[in-house]
Amino acid sequence: MDDLREAWQALRLGGFMVYPLLAVGVLAITIILDRAFIYFRCLRLPTPLREATEALDFSWNTVEEQLNALGPHNAFRRFLGVIVANRSRPVWWTESRADDEAGRIEKALSRGLWVLETVVTGAPLLGLLGTITGMMQAFKVIGEAGVVAPSRVTAGVAEALIATALGLFIAIIALFAFNFFERLRAHALDTMERLGSKLVAHIRLDQEHNGGDRHHAAA
Repeated sequence: MDDLREAWQALRLGGFMVYPLLAVGVLAITIILDRAFIYFRCLRLPTPLREATEALDFSWNTVEEQLNALGPHNAFRRFLGVIVANRSRPVWWTESRADDEAGRIEKALSRGLWVLETVVTGAPLLGLLGTITGMMQAFKVIGEAGVVAPSRVTAGVAEALIATALGLFIAIIALFAFNFFERLRAHALDTMERLGSKLVAHIRLDQEHNGGDRHHAAA
């Protein structure tokens, strides 16, 4: 408790710009925790599902069983489930439905990332504004007539340094988080596209096989 009180007293030396910086930091942490929960819940790809999709002895029943074992919010279940559910329809129809679902998944995964990207740019600028106001305060004290109070000068310098450091610290956290989530999102979408292409290829093979059987039966 004493450490928290001392840390708060140190932050207060950063002047009024500390408060908007702290608000931005809380917003960034909220987005990070929200995205971490969503990504953990939605982007789990069990090894049996991937193996069932890529197996040489491919079976639609096995793929359906693995998809049903996932939660309803899982992105891979949503995307691959659309392909499996429409496998009896024409390929162009199945691909169209899959593309629509992929767009919705990408939009859901990207939600809130723009906030982190904005924080990466905005937090250092807010810190720079605090630097300017702190240095202006220090220069004002130095320029005043009479005896200069060292404590007033150092207060202005401290305001400048604390605001700058806090802004950079928040921006660094937001930058690492944004890059991490963006990489996870891109990897998940690439994996969905790869697995979806395999399922569509099996649909084409099944339809060609069924078409050939009907042709032979008619002959």
